[in-house]
Amino acid sequence: MKKILLGAAVMAMGAGAALAQDVVRLGTEGAYPPYNYIDDSGEVAGFERVLGDELCKRAELTCEWVTNDWDSIIPNLVSGNYDAIIAGMSITPEREEVVAFTQNYTPPSPSAFASMMDDIDLETAVIAAQTGTIQAAHVATMEGATLVEYPTPDETVAAMRSGEADAVLSDKDYLIPVVEESSDVSFVGDDVPLGGGIGMAFRQSDPELRETF
Repeated sequence: MKKILLGAAVMAMGAGAALAQDVVRLGTEGAYPPYNYIDDSGEVAGFERVLGDELCKRAELTCEWVTNDWDSIIPNLVSGNYDAIIAGMSITPEREEVVAFTQNYTPPSPSAFASMMDDIDLETAVIAAQTGTIQAAHVATMEGATLVEYPTPDETVAAMRSGEADAVLSDKDYLIPVVEESSDVSFVGDDVPLGGGIGMAFRQSDPELRETF
């Protein structure tokens, strides 16, 4: 019982400190348009920049934006480098074991395959996906397919273009402009529904800050 009470007290202190601080730091990748990217002036832009700024305004919080590589974005939240993640992150049971999500601010959106090959057999293809994503986890379950992982979504597309991969699997929202702007890239196969929508992620020790958002 003492351990339980002590743990509850620590969590409450952490939550109070988060709301009492002068600035709430929002962590994002800055490399996943249209959700988040770096604009020509070097600032975070995209749908999540607009959403995050509006949420901070309504909550009467002063917020700063911090960029972080995707493959370490959850560990650096947990270690305190920023206070929340707003980075096109799909809600999954595996991630919920480590962080606490808000409700989703987009419904589950489909993932899609894109390729420069019209006659591709996805069941035996080499497929590029971003490291640590639900898409990479899905390809790993495809018997016969080979997963190759890259740190950023742009690198997955570059791998497909260079021939290092036969296809790329990513959020369809991300791939739509890639396909529309390329005469040699098209969607292949069926869309794949993955995840529980996109939400903000917080440390499990910050329930009050999560509730505020």
